Formats: sequence, C-alpha cells, structure tokens
Amino acid sequence: MRVTQSMLSSNMLRNLSNSYSKMGKLQDQITTGRKFTRPSDDPVSTVKGMSYRTDLNKAEQFNRNIRTVNSWLDTSDDALDQVGSALHRVKELIVQAANDTNTLDDRIKIKAEIDQIKEQLRDLANTKVADKYVFSGTKTHSAVFEKGAEEVNSNINSEDVIIEVFDGITMKVNTPGEKLFGDIDKFMGKVSELLATATTGEEFSKTLGINADDDIPGLEKIYEDVLSHRADIGARQNRVEMMTNRLESHEINVTKQMSENEDVDYAKAITEMVTAESIHQAALSVGAKIIQQTLVDFIR
Repeated sequence: MRVTQSMLSSNMLRNLSNSYSKMGKLQDQITTGRKFTRPSDDPVSTVKGMSYRTDLNKAEQFNRNIRTVNSWLDTSDDALDQVGSALHRVKELIVQAANDTNTLDDRIKIKAEIDQIKEQLRDLANTKVADKYVFSGTKTHSAVFEKGAEEVNSNINSEDVIIEVFDGITMKVNTPGEKLFGDIDKFMGKVSELLATATTGEEFSKTLGINADDDIPGLEKIYEDVLSHRADIGARQNRVEMMTNRLESHEINVTKQMSENEDVDYAKAITEMVTAESIHQAALSVGAKIIQQTLVDFIR
C-alpha cells in the first residue's frame, strides 16, 4: 500500500488527538481525585458508587434513629428514677403516719405531702420527648393523666413504639406506663384517703397491711415493677450501644469500599501523566520531521 503525505498527516493528527485526550483524562483524575467524572467513563464503578452512597445515606438515617432511641430511653430511665425516689419518700411518710404518737393533725400534714407527691408522680407519668409522651404506648400525643382527670387516660395503650436502627433490625423505645402509673395512682389515692379517715395509727397500718418490718406489700410491689422497667431499659440501652458500634464499623467499611472504587491513585496517575506528556512531546518532535511543510522540501 502506498503511504501518502496526507495519510501521514492524518495519522499524526489522530495520534496527537488521542494523546491529548489521554492527558486530559489523567489531568481530570488528578484535579478531581476521582477515577471517573462521568458514568460513561466506567459504568460498572458508577453503579457500585450509587450503591455505596445509598448505604451511607441509610447509615446516616439509622444514626438519627439511634439518637432518637437514646433520647427516649434516657428520658424514660430518668423519669422512673425520680418515681423510685418519690416512692421511697412515700414509704417514709407511711411508716411515720402508722405511728400512734401522731395526732390527727399530724396525719393531715402528712396527707398534704402525699397529695403533692401524687401530683408529682402524675407529672412524671406525662414525661415528654419532643412533644411525645413516652409512657402512653403508641398514643404518643395523649397524656397518661389529663388535667383534672381522676384516673389514667382511656385513650392511651400499652403497645410498643418501634424504631428501625439497622437494616431489618428494630427496637422498642418506649416503656408503656398505663398499668404502672395506674397502680401507683390508685395506691397514692388509697393512702391519701386513709390519712383523712383513719382515727388511729393502728387502723391506718392494718388497712395498708404494714408488717412488723415496716414492709408495705402494695408499695413494695409497685417499687419492684419500677425496678423491673428500669432493668429492661438498661438492657435496651446496652443493645443500642452495641448497635451504634456496629453502625460505625459499617460506615467505615462502606466508605473504604467507595474510596477504593472511586478515588484515584495519585502516584499512579501522576506517573502516567508524566509518561504521557513525554510521549506526546516525542510525537510532536518526530511528526515535525516526518511531515514536510513546503514544496521546497521536495526539491532538496
């Protein structure tokens, strides 16, 4: 095949164009820090990158969910801790009221404090997190005790509030308080009524079932229920901590995989860029010698 001057020129221009394109691609990689800037550059890696970003977005949402779970559990635990302290004070007052050295006037004063503690316990039952009642089951916009009500709100329930903390993994975040606070309120009402009606400490003590060791069966049962709920919350808090660690490890692994999929190897890219520039310069130099510029060059 005869090689003409036109063919030499076309081949040289095509090769120079390819060389420019390769250097441009390497320059983009070094500038952006990414192996590809368009999906067409590497469709397979692009699809993988989309998957990794989806995983990271989900992990971010799970982190927000876990913060919500911690908020619910910490708030519930703190409220029940205060309930336990209040019940401890109730026991002290009941034991004091059972003493026959107290006059009717003394028991009336004790009743006043009992009534205030009862209201405080109702306030604790209506504890909120971000305008949601934590002890109302799934009826989070209904208070356990409505203002002026004589008993627990009939609109609440004992169902679980569930939040997803990882793919397919959910956790119960609430502590239903319908029965617990209902029992507490009934007991407090009974104590208050007895303080107003009992004529002697013996009558008061006998009605409440106080034994020789100053144990109060009704109150002890309630206190055990409170401790049981707190133990359950503690167990869930431990699990949340483990899920947090798992989620952190997951984010690190996904970020690493995404980096390996998309981030450029600077040392390799710079070396290839320097090599491409050298080849390009050599091509320009050789091309200038091979392709004759004027008719005079043919006459020499």
